[in-house]
Amino acid sequence: MEYTWQKRGYGDLLMLAHPLHLKLLSTSSSATVLESLRYKSLDGDLVGVVGDTWLLKPDAIPVTWHSLKGIKEDHHREEIISALVQNVDALDSSADVTSASYFYGKLIARACREIRNYLKSMIEPWLDGSFGPNGFLYDPTWGGLITKLGSKDSGGDFGFGIYNDHHYHLGYFLYAIAVLVKIDNLWGKKYRPQLHSWAGGLTEFTDGRNQESTSEAVNGYYSAALLGLAYGDIELAAVASTVLAFEIHAAKMWWQDLIGFLRFDWDIIPNQKPFPFSCYVKEEDTLYPSDFTAENRVVGVLWSTKRDSGLWFAPKEWKECRLGIQLLPILPVSEILFSDVKFAKQLVDWTLPALDREGGVGEGWKGFLYALEIETLVMNEDDEDGVHVGTVAMALGGGGKYCSFGLIEIKL
Repeated sequence: MEYTWQKRGYGDLLMLAHPLHLKLLSTSSSATVLESLRYKSLDGDLVGVVGDTWLLKPDAIPVTWHSLKGIKEDHHREEIISALVQNVDALDSSADVTSASYFYGKLIARACREIRNYLKSMIEPWLDGSFGPNGFLYDPTWGGLITKLGSKDSGGDFGFGIYNDHHYHLGYFLYAIAVLVKIDNLWGKKYRPQLHSWAGGLTEFTDGRNQESTSEAVNGYYSAALLGLAYGDIELAAVASTVLAFEIHAAKMWWQDLIGFLRFDWDIIPNQKPFPFSCYVKEEDTLYPSDFTAENRVVGVLWSTKRDSGLWFAPKEWKECRLGIQLLPILPVSEILFSDVKFAKQLVDWTLPALDREGGVGEGWKGFLYALEIETLVMNEDDEDGVHVGTVAMALGGGGKYCSFGLIEIKL
């Protein structure tokens, strides 16, 4: 990605770059970094850069339908397949469903590995405008896509009518549509003509724009890239995978990296060059204040001018929700988002005590914690034999169908 500025007057252009800019700034760029010119900011040190053009080069994300590593052939396959079959048998497109776009999108995304008839009957009403309770509409005021419920109520569909969380909602729809296009190309040709990373939409907040779930943002761009693969649209796949790479870089730096900056140096793809999306935390290079990092292993909501421990829907003490909202939905790309096994283990260990909280913890959120615990064991080849059936069963049972399908599609 190239930034080019037009300037007036004499002299060189001096700008300030935040840590992610500096990490991605290409050595072939004509810009010059002034290491001695630094200003403190909430996003890390802002460093002077001289130049009219910046060339940012994120490492490419391998967008695939399946995991890059998976598990051993004999690794509890029967137990996992049995759990999947139970979820498949429970699918019923004629059953009463939610009318909210976010939850409806999640529902159809859960079924994307299943039979095409189920997906057709669930997706087509939204594309044809025949789903009575809700549907997609064109907003001539802002020139974008909104929902029927969102157009009537600013809080409907989590604020979809005021452009809140669009990449979250639509990411689930795109994932389901991409799978259906992949298995039914004729259907894809029929519907193809019908088809910013902040989540805050048009709403004004005192602390500026905000985003809560990085993993759902990643899902949005990953799903768009899959749609490009399904249609054979090279440009769509390339653009979406590029935005996906930036999203993962940002998530790792500002949501996950609470102790220090990241150094990408772990080999996730066997027998290939080192893959860039795992990190080693350098203790001497802190990004956030120690009083914040002492109590947190992940950011809840990231605002323009502040960082929140809590979530929109949960207090900071509900650590299982704070972990889950940065992990769901579980997809093949999740192993890249959480490719640093050490960090993932720290996050699991930090979250586990919350399960003993007075009043109980929701089973669905437990499932994501168990799933990440399993993921760390599987990704760490030295510990792979330590994954036990009991923990797998808890993840499949506790995380709901979407957690189950995601964990299985990564590992089988």
